[in-house]
Amino acid sequence: MKTSDFWYDLPEELIAQTPLQQRDSSRLLFMDRKSGAVKHQHFYDILEHLRPGDCLVMNDSRVLPARLLGHRPTGGAVEVLLLRDLGEKKWECLCKPGRKMQVGSEVIFGDGELTGVVREVREDGNRVVEFRYEGIFLEVLERLGKMPLPPYIKAELADQERYQTVYSREVGSAAAPTAGLHFTKKLLEKVREMGVNTAFVTLHVGLGTFRPVKADEITEHHMHSELCMLGQETADILNKTRVNGGRIICVGTTSCRTLESLVNEDGSFEPKSKWTEIFIYPGYQFKAMQGLITNFHLPESTLVMLVSAFAGRENVLAAYEEAVRERYRFFSFGDAMYIG
Repeated sequence: MKTSDFWYDLPEELIAQTPLQQRDSSRLLFMDRKSGAVKHQHFYDILEHLRPGDCLVMNDSRVLPARLLGHRPTGGAVEVLLLRDLGEKKWECLCKPGRKMQVGSEVIFGDGELTGVVREVREDGNRVVEFRYEGIFLEVLERLGKMPLPPYIKAELADQERYQTVYSREVGSAAAPTAGLHFTKKLLEKVREMGVNTAFVTLHVGLGTFRPVKADEITEHHMHSELCMLGQETADILNKTRVNGGRIICVGTTSCRTLESLVNEDGSFEPKSKWTEIFIYPGYQFKAMQGLITNFHLPESTLVMLVSAFAGRENVLAAYEEAVRERYRFFSFGDAMYIG
């Protein structure tokens, strides 16, 4: 199967640059994954598709304000994007301009409240930066850092919380699990009042999620690695849902990848965590998920491939073409799909 099999034509003006004022007023395209039939709704209509005993699984990862704008002692501007905490005040980072950030190079942020020194240049071009600061690093980041918005969003974000889900709590992502951005606290209350369970997993989203598939054959693509976690409470809720005949509905591809990475062979769950490189594409047999709430994804991306594995490539591409015709908003701040 070729990467080009997952291409669709998207006018640039349909890429949402800013979030809607009201989270749950975004549009919702419902698709029946067996027939491919679609229905146009709004996200608050998601309640129509849920039943008592179902379980919504959400990724509670919170985006780190990981984009730091600084300067070298000589005055040149530098942008540093935090990718992974390596411990002992060292982070794997993406630095621009890279040529100016060699081993030993210093960078200053704010009024010197935070400084960094490049300790290593890796084969892929990423840098290992050792930081110096007083106090708690997360608090320093809250003051100095900006949200690392995806490369296709050019507008500045007025309210940083709009790139966080209302249930985010575990800090560590370089990008938001965007399917969850449509939920409000009030809508989640209505979900629970219906007798639908909610359960949380954690997968810290890496920037690899935006990395294009460059291989012609999709089987030659190597997935990025991400840390995912599932606790005892969630395992209990999921096992109870299965036993009672309820559906497990994932909010977002990150929740899906977490469950499919951690589920036992018999479909049961237990507390577990691992670094996952799971690559889901057509032909994959799902063990955990019966429904998916998701946004619209980039052409030829691993996420379009995952959705196609769940609902069929032809169904998905036809639904995407319909969404383009109907002028849906695409990608992180865009509209949603429910596939059931």
